[in-house]
Parts: sequence; structure tokens; C-alpha cells
Amino acid sequence: MTVNLPHPSLRAIAWIALAALALALPFIVLLTGERASGTSFLWDFSMGLGFGALAATGLQFVLTARFQPITRPYGIDIVYLFHRYFAIGAVALMLGHFAILYIWFEDALGDLNPLTAEWELTMGRIALGAFVLLVITSEFRKTLRIPYELWRYGHIALAIIAFGAAVTHIIGVGHFTAEADKRILWLGVAVSWTGLMVWTRAIRPLRLLRNPWRIVENIPREGGVHSLVLEPMGRGLKNWKPGQFVWLTLGASPFALKEHPFTISTPPEHGPKVTLSIKPLGDFSEWAVHTKPGAKAYLDGPYGAFSVDNDPHAKGFVMIAGGVGITPMMSNIHALQERGDPRPVILIYGNKDWESAHFRHELAELEEKLNLKVVHVLENPPEGWEGETGFIDRKVLADHLPEETRHWPHFLCGPGPLTDAARSDLVAMGVPLTAIDSEIFDLV
Repeated sequence: MTVNLPHPSLRAIAWIALAALALALPFIVLLTGERASGTSFLWDFSMGLGFGALAATGLQFVLTARFQPITRPYGIDIVYLFHRYFAIGAVALMLGHFAILYIWFEDALGDLNPLTAEWELTMGRIALGAFVLLVITSEFRKTLRIPYELWRYGHIALAIIAFGAAVTHIIGVGHFTAEADKRILWLGVAVSWTGLMVWTRAIRPLRLLRNPWRIVENIPREGGVHSLVLEPMGRGLKNWKPGQFVWLTLGASPFALKEHPFTISTPPEHGPKVTLSIKPLGDFSEWAVHTKPGAKAYLDGPYGAFSVDNDPHAKGFVMIAGGVGITPMMSNIHALQERGDPRPVILIYGNKDWESAHFRHELAELEEKLNLKVVHVLENPPEGWEGETGFIDRKVLADHLPEETRHWPHFLCGPGPLTDAARSDLVAMGVPLTAIDSEIFDLV
């Protein structure tokens, strides 16, 4: 029996509507029943900011839980980007809640000294401080030179402390929460939050533990990239599309939080084996490229929506990549090759120099096997170079993308400045935004 699933755009709208309902639910419950006497609009507005902030932070745990039904319509990179900005917005609501009380209702705050203040007020300040610290350490992790693994452990610990303290603060203060139905609301919030913690930190790692992978090859490639070839010791990846990525854990158990996302550079047609092409950029990736065959690994995925499979009726494809951003392009191009797909592909690939151009020999071979045009753009070309030089700018795009490509799907992946500039230039050339899809290059 064939089951017809809703169109991805309909599923995306449905999830947004459900999230809006989750944000509205606290207000629907809290504003029903008898209202407290002696309050003002400004007081109620401050309370609303506090409740809204907690509802928003509760959704953060849903956004980072990697539920496939939620991530599939958007791509998990977009979900994580939304999580990032949504968290900043939630902290802004918290600061607004505190600021109104501090300026107009200072007596309600009581003693600001946490050693002498009432416990429920101290819990609120702990929550606010932890949430602010979460955002600062996430936004400025690289500037502060915080190692990724240390940041991740701290991020989880701060999130648990902050959310737990916030719920305790609201119940302890008792504004709008004295009635039984309203206390049930916050009990439900706490139970749901606990359930998400159990899923992400216990159930999902346990499922990965039961399905390990083994590294069978470590292949050095151009530009310092290493391709790790992994084979499943149990089940392979389910519903794998070209251009997707996985979270990789090496050596340690999947409970250890030592995992990083990497794009799968081979197509599903080469499965069940998976190839991850990794450039050593520090932290985990520096260690990963030296992993020897025989090592055990764990893969969580696949995730992402950066795939030619999402445009089955496209007349052709434009791909613009920079550096190691070529890896999802390789997966998509290989998939077209394996399927004997005759549609044209124009790949514009920017690098610092020729030695930095990953897969350059493989791309030359692929040009002979399918309808592929590769345009290399080098910032520092070698002597005698006759190709494009400098950066991928509007002139390069105009020279190599004829008018007929304007409504083809355009895939962008690489450093942020490259993809931002390319997107602006493409739009100026008449490419609709709906035809441009970019992969978030720096996900963590």
C-alpha cells in the first residue's frame, strides 16, 4: 500500500503552526480564570515577557533534538540556525521582563543579594544569568577560544540549570500560577522537558550504540582532505539522499558527546558504505583524519535537504562551492552520474590556489562521464594559469551562467562571505530566491 505524505512545504507550515500554538499555550492557560487584582498593564506585560521567554526556551530543546519529521522539511542546518536566533530572542524577552520590574516595580524584586534574597527570586536570577551565558559562549565561542567539546558540555549543563531554575522560579513566585490547572501546565512543561532530555541523552545514544560502524579506509586527497570510508556493522542509513550529512562519533561511545557533523561525499548508490571527506581544521577534525582503519564509529543521520532529489523536474543544476564546501556537491554529482542523468550541471568552484582544490582530478574525470562543466576560480593561480582568477564575483557568474540557467536550482556551499556574495549577485542577475539553496557551512 502506498502512503501519500503531505508536500514538504505543507509539513513545514504545519510544524510552524504547531510551534506557534506551543508558544501561545501558556498565555491561553494563564490568562483564563480569575485575574489577580491590583495589577497594571505594565506589570502584566512584564509577566507576559517572562512566560513567553520560558515557552521560547522550551522549544529550543525540541529544535536541537534532531527529530527527523521536524528537520526534513527545512534541513537541520536551517533548524539549528533558527535555534540560534530564537535563543537570542528568548534572552531578550527575559531581559525585558527583568528590566521592567527593576525600573517600575523594584520592590517586587526584593533583595538582589542571592545570599539573603528569597529562594524563588534567586532561582530567577540564576536562570537569567545562565541563559545569558549560554548565548554569549555560543555566539563568541571561537573568539573566546573555547574548545568545541568543552563548550558543548558546558552548553548542555547551562541549559539544564537555566531551564530548571526558570520553572522553579515561576512556580515559587506564584504569579498567575496559584490555581491547579496552571500548576498542571508547568508540571507538563517540566515533564516534557525531562522527556526530551531522556530522548537526546539516553534513548538516541543507546540506539546508536546498537548499530556501530567500522572505518575500512582512510584515503588522503588533494588539499589535505582525508576521506574516511565507513561500513555498517549492522544497518545502513535509512532514507539517505545525496548531499546529506551525518553526525560522526569516533572511538568513544555515543554517550560521550564527542560528535561532529560531516557531509557524505558519496551518493546513496554507493551504499551501504559511507564516505566522509574531512579537512583538518582543528579540534575533532584534526583527530579524525588520523583515524586508522578498523576503528569503531557511530553515525547519527542522515540529515539535511541539500539534494538534487528535491528538484526532480529541474532542467539542470548550478553549483557554487568554496573550499571543502565541495563535498555535498560531489555527492550530488556522483548521484547524477550513477543514475545516468543527462541534465547539465555547471559547477563554479573557488579556492585559494590550485593545491587547495579538493577532488580536482576526480572532477576532471567526471567532466568526461556526464554533462558537467567545472569552472575553477583561484585567488592565487599558478604560473601559466588560463582559468578564472580572484573570487567568485558577478562577472564570473555572468560569464559562465547563460540566461537559460536562471530558473535552475542553485546550490551554494562554502564560507559565509562567499555564499552571501554569490546569493546577492545571483539575485541581481535575475535568479529568484526560491531557486537558491545554501548549506550552512559552519554548523557548530
